[in-house]
Amino acid sequence: MKIAITSSNNNVSARFDKRFGRAEWICLYNDETRQIEFMKNRHTNLNNGAGTKTAEKMISLQVDRIISGDFGPKAKNLLDKFEIQVVVVRENNLTVEDIIQRIK
Repeated sequence: MKIAITSSNNNVSARFDKRFGRAEWICLYNDETRQIEFMKNRHTNLNNGAGTKTAEKMISLQVDRIISGDFGPKAKNLLDKFEIQVVVVRENNLTVEDIIQRIK
């Protein structure tokens, strides 16, 4: 399964970013192969539509699940339409590695 995790930087020790469309980085984690890859989120500075554009990118990458702290209604509806599971984590002070360890 391909899992996207919102991140503040491009390494596993980076803070988990609770903002879906405005997260600077997206960690792509494959729970079968344990492969980790980071992708710069190019939509963070849009005046509006950052969540929708980020959701469209996740759809094009064929992500199965997205872990973030918050999803706007338009992004959530789009992800639901494509049957991409959204997981909301409300805890503070987590790293990307913390999230990956929970997945394992």
